[in-house]
Amino acid sequence: MRYDGRTRRFCVILGLPASVALAVFGYLWPAVGGEAKNEGTVVVYSSLDREFSDPVLKDLAKGVGITLRPKYDVESTKTVGLVNTIIAESVRPRCDLFWNNEILNTIRLKRKGLLQPFHPSHADAAPATFKDPDGMWYGFAGRARILIVNTKLVPESDRPKGIADLAAPKWKGKIGIAKPLFGTTATHAACLFAAWGDDKAKAYYQSLKANGVQVLSGNKQVATAVSSGQLAFGLTDTDDAMGELDAGAPVAIVYPDREADQLGTLFIPNTLVMLKGAPHPEAAKLLADAILSPAVEDRLADGPSAQIPLLKGARKPARVETPATVHAMPADFQAAADAWDRTAAFLAREFAD
Repeated sequence: MRYDGRTRRFCVILGLPASVALAVFGYLWPAVGGEAKNEGTVVVYSSLDREFSDPVLKDLAKGVGITLRPKYDVESTKTVGLVNTIIAESVRPRCDLFWNNEILNTIRLKRKGLLQPFHPSHADAAPATFKDPDGMWYGFAGRARILIVNTKLVPESDRPKGIADLAAPKWKGKIGIAKPLFGTTATHAACLFAAWGDDKAKAYYQSLKANGVQVLSGNKQVATAVSSGQLAFGLTDTDDAMGELDAGAPVAIVYPDREADQLGTLFIPNTLVMLKGAPHPEAAKLLADAILSPAVEDRLADGPSAQIPLLKGARKPARVETPATVHAMPADFQAAADAWDRTAAFLAREFAD
């Protein structure tokens, strides 16, 4: 710590010897406007894959003139790891903004009283279904839950059409999902419990288990297992599937239950929140404004993750199907959040291994 004019004035005010005052000042430094309160700094936690979010965050931070301090989740505990960290830090928050790659845990954080409202300049551009009426969270850049199929193992005439095909006996042991307790796979499960009711949803997951479903550490691992031929097909997200498709792997994407008389394809947005007690609120608002923008959605849509623009004003066309081109599952994310505790308890028992 520098012993400058500000420090000398502090010593005089306290009436202490410089050595003692310096020790006290060092302890109090974060609370009196030192480095921890530097409004040129923003702490961002992100559960979107680092390879996709890190370049965007670094460019935006440079553009608005702030120092970025990011923290990223790992694939095996996607979203949940950072959510648990936020909850653990709630007495003294360290995070300003949380860029969540899904919505379920965002709603849970709101219900725990850990968020504060904010109003980015493009708030009105977000669809009503993908933003909180109290201004606590905003959705942007969505992905679809899809089936990725190995075209060498599954002829076009035999491709699955819906998520029920994961339980078809002819594919026993050749299908896969990510751990259903984390990330978008957890959100998907909670949405099914909310839409179908507990009995039907439990029967569905039990049928997957009986059919030898391989439970892998994450959605990316499902996509690579299909592209390598380890699996015939699996349930994953469009960003992970597009990575394999763009790499030239022998895969195809199936949008499950996409017809009007079917369940529908589930679309899940990224969400952005500001934590209650954020240590750098003013700088965080600047960065939040930059993140929640059509320009960022265009970049994510055109980039390797092929995210789906949700904000009005985005210009880049989606590289994947969208809620405007296929029948979307009419998901009730609030009801899914209501169902999460009992969903998680059931899935933890069923897939304990």
